[in-house]
Amino acid sequence: MMSPEHTPPPRQKSRRDETRRYARLSITAALATITLKLCAWWVSGSVGLLSDALESFVNLAGALFAMVMLHIANEPADEDHPFGHSKAEYFSSGFEGTLIFVAAGAILWTAIPRLTQPAELESLGVGLWFSAASTALNLAVSRVLSKAAARLRSVALDADARHLMTDVWTSTGVIVALLAVPLTGWQWLDAAIAIVVAIHILFEGWRLMRSSAGGLMDEALPPADVLRIHALLDEYAQHGVLYSALKTRNAGSQRFVNLKVLVPGDWRVDRAHDLLDEIELRIGQAIPDAQVTTHLEPLSLQGHQGSPTQQ
Repeated sequence: MMSPEHTPPPRQKSRRDETRRYARLSITAALATITLKLCAWWVSGSVGLLSDALESFVNLAGALFAMVMLHIANEPADEDHPFGHSKAEYFSSGFEGTLIFVAAGAILWTAIPRLTQPAELESLGVGLWFSAASTALNLAVSRVLSKAAARLRSVALDADARHLMTDVWTSTGVIVALLAVPLTGWQWLDAAIAIVVAIHILFEGWRLMRSSAGGLMDEALPPADVLRIHALLDEYAQHGVLYSALKTRNAGSQRFVNLKVLVPGDWRVDRAHDLLDEIELRIGQAIPDAQVTTHLEPLSLQGHQGSPTQQ
C-alpha cells in the first residue's frame, strides 16, 4: 500500500503592494539623489562630484530592475511555475552585485593613476551641502529598505538597500577628500580614500553575488533554522515517532521544508494524519511562512533507527 503524502496549501500572504511601495521609494530616492548631486557639481565645478552624480544613475538602473523583478516574484504560481516565481528576486540581487563591481572598478580605474599624479581639487562652494544632503537621503532610504527586506524576507529589497549603502560610502569618501585635501595639502589623499572606498564596496558586491548564486542553487535554510526544526522534531521521539530525509531550501521570500515522518505500523491512518498536521503547523510557526511537506512511512520501512539526519 502506498504511503499517503500530505501537503497543506501554502499560507497566503500578499507582499506585492508593500514591496512595490518600497521599490517606488528606492526609485524616487535615486532620482532625488541624481538631482542633488548634479546641483552639487553645477555650483562647484568639481569633477569628483560629477563622477559621484553619474554613478547615481547606476543606482537608478538597479532600482528599476529591482521593481521589475519584484513584480515577477510576486506573481502567483501557475502551470509552468508550480512553486511560484519568488526566485526572480535573486536575479535582482545578482544584477545589483554586478553594478557594485562595475562601480568599484570604475573608481579604482580613476583613482590608482592619481596616486602618482594627483589632480588639484576644485573649490566646493555650496556644492558640498548638496552632496551631503544626497548622502543623508541615501542613508535614510537604505535603512528603511533594509528593515523592510528583513521583515518581508525580500532579497531584491536587501540588495537595493546594500547598493544604496555603497553609494553612501562613495559619496562620503568624496566629501572627506574634498575637505581633507585642502586642510592637509596632501593631493594623493583624494585617490587613497577613493581606493579604500572601492575595496570596501567590492566586498559588498561579492556578498550580494554569492547570496544570489546560493539562492538560485537551492541553498539550505540558515543553520539556526535547521537546528530549530531538528529540536522540534526530536520531541516526538518519546512517542515512538522518528523522522528522516529532512531537506530545506530558500527560494526568494519562500522557504521549503521536506521530511519523512516515521510512525509505528499499528497506528490508524487518522491518527497519523493528525500528527502530520500538527508537525506541519509547528514547523510553520517556528519558521514563518515555510511550506512544509511531510511524507508518512511506517517505522518498519526504516533501514536503521537512531538519530535522524538531514540529507
